[in-house]
Amino acid sequence: MSIQAEDSRMGLSTTEIQKQVDALGPWFHNIDLGGVRTAPNHFLGDYPHMKWRKFADAIPADLTGKTVLDIGCNAGFYSIEMKKRGADRVLGVDFDDVYLNQAKFAAEVAQADIEFRKLSVYDVGSLQEQFDVVIFMGVLYHLRHPLLALDLIREHVAKDLLVFQSMQRGNSEVKPVAENYPFTDVELFDEPSYPKMHFIEHRYADDPTNWWVPNAACVEAMLRSSGFEIVSHPEAEVYICRAAQRSDYATPIYPSKGAAS
Repeated sequence: MSIQAEDSRMGLSTTEIQKQVDALGPWFHNIDLGGVRTAPNHFLGDYPHMKWRKFADAIPADLTGKTVLDIGCNAGFYSIEMKKRGADRVLGVDFDDVYLNQAKFAAEVAQADIEFRKLSVYDVGSLQEQFDVVIFMGVLYHLRHPLLALDLIREHVAKDLLVFQSMQRGNSEVKPVAENYPFTDVELFDEPSYPKMHFIEHRYADDPTNWWVPNAACVEAMLRSSGFEIVSHPEAEVYICRAAQRSDYATPIYPSKGAAS
């Protein structure tokens, strides 16, 4: 993303922008701020723009009159992109002060009217507001309680559209899953395409916040269970969903269906 217009720099020179970018670093989002790239040596390349261009067309180009919540906004790349599409209100939340400070600076340079707030995904209910578009990208696998997060998003803040992304590992094949299986059917758990979450006890990619990594079937099953209908899958890890009916089993405690004793 390039922010090149002179009047978008808050009157700052390239040298001044570079100085502030360095002071706020390191950055995970590589954003072009007036010719200054925030993460020019990113190990994934021009990230997240290289991913964004693969699914940008799957999101409405005109968000006039819409509200957007960007959960785990990091340095604000997607928040800014949503504002560029005319969204009336964009709220970016993250639990990391470093990312929030980066996002606020990037939005100021872009002259994008975006609100940023320190908030955990587990506390989205405190917003007491639903949003037309919820962005939940690159967060799930950093959570110790990922399904709870999806449940809370569906229950409290997702009015219509969910843009979801998660790192995935394991088999990428997705097969239909039966409503029920007999207790003796144990072989299905060894099938590579069966929904699985891989637990990381210590570190993965030198990151102690990587906790759970699903395979593709697990991602889709979790989204459905939490009450989201997958309407498109424009990129390997990205799913465009709409709020739908939640699973009958989506309760904090597995429902008892037997006779009361």
